[in-house]
Amino acid sequence: MGNIGNPIKQLKGCCDKGSKVQGLHHLKLYLARFGYLNYQHTPNHTNVEDDKFDDELESALKSYQKYYHLNATGTLDEATVSLMVMPRCGQPDKDKETHNHGSKLLHTVSHYTFFKDNPRWPPGKSHLTYAFASNYPNNHVPPVVRAFNQWASATGYFTFSQVDDFMGADITISFERGNHGDGLNFDGAGNVDGADNVLAHAFAPTDGRLHFDADDTFSDGPGAVQNVMDLESVAVHEIGHLLGLDHSDDVNASMYAYIPIGVEKGLNSDDIQGIKDLYGLN
Repeated sequence: MGNIGNPIKQLKGCCDKGSKVQGLHHLKLYLARFGYLNYQHTPNHTNVEDDKFDDELESALKSYQKYYHLNATGTLDEATVSLMVMPRCGQPDKDKETHNHGSKLLHTVSHYTFFKDNPRWPPGKSHLTYAFASNYPNNHVPPVVRAFNQWASATGYFTFSQVDDFMGADITISFERGNHGDGLNFDGAGNVDGADNVLAHAFAPTDGRLHFDADDTFSDGPGAVQNVMDLESVAVHEIGHLLGLDHSDDVNASMYAYIPIGVEKGLNSDDIQGIKDLYGLN
């Protein structure tokens, strides 16, 4: 999964507030998709302002940079572009209920967040069933099973079992392409021609849908494979969404929105504390 043709990469260092640069609307679309900017653009209805670096774009870019602990310059610098071109989850970052707790005893800060209104599985609903779509590749089943096992072990509360009844399962897992009807379109392979490099997305409780982008390439592990996205790591992140966690701004957390290619990433203390806080398991 490369970044050849990534339009945001082409914009690096060449624009700041007040400038007009061809292709700047790609940056606006990116920030809009992930919750930082109110902006829409269609190829058949363009506006001369679409490629203008205006106040709203500067504000959105600063907000993005602050969220990811970058220098909030409001310009498209090297560090910002390097993050934006990384593969990531399709769930937006913004408009969430954020919990940043400080502990005087442990001197630690938690960075996990919940979805708005803190949706969760009902009390007593600690066993969840999951099913794969009929066309789901068999070789991609084991890494997802291992991801569920990570969450079961870490929480000591949730248990999971695979079932054949796709329509009756609590959680449904499938590979999808492009516009597949849930409002979160996939972007094709490897972030070319304006794509957002989105790998997967899942929804808050009790929706139960987990979708991987069928145009991306994943390794099955166990363990990372160089230059290939690790499916178990992506699944761990998306299962976190299914249980009620949203994105964390802790780069080491599984719930961090971005994940490098060829890296294995599992649950850390921020992820585990987040789910325990949400379900009152402490």
